[in-house]
Amino acid sequence: MNNAVYLTYLEECRDEWVERAVGPDKSWDFVLARVAIDYRRELTQADEVVVARCRLEGLGTSSIRTREELVTREGEVSAEAEAVLVARDPETARSRALTDEERASFERAS
Repeated sequence: MNNAVYLTYLEECRDEWVERAVGPDKSWDFVLARVAIDYRRELTQADEVVVARCRLEGLGTSSIRTREELVTREGEVSAEAEAVLVARDPETARSRALTDEERASFERAS
């Protein structure tokens, strides 16, 4: 599997996690600012099933840090990643502080 596909799987998992945390209307108010990935094991078609996991790593003033991984059906870690998402104001397209409600939502989702 091409290494870019790993990032796509992680992005889909991260987007779903954010949507569950803050709701579908607010999930578009966050943009990816950074992603770092460590490839641990090659994924092949023989793996058939890959599970993507995402959890909260930390909260900043205007950002959230997530910890993510791709795991095979047998429990082998294929990739580990860290991402930073920044809250943005949809009107100005600039970063903004997380609201107390968003902070509580992300903490509950972790």
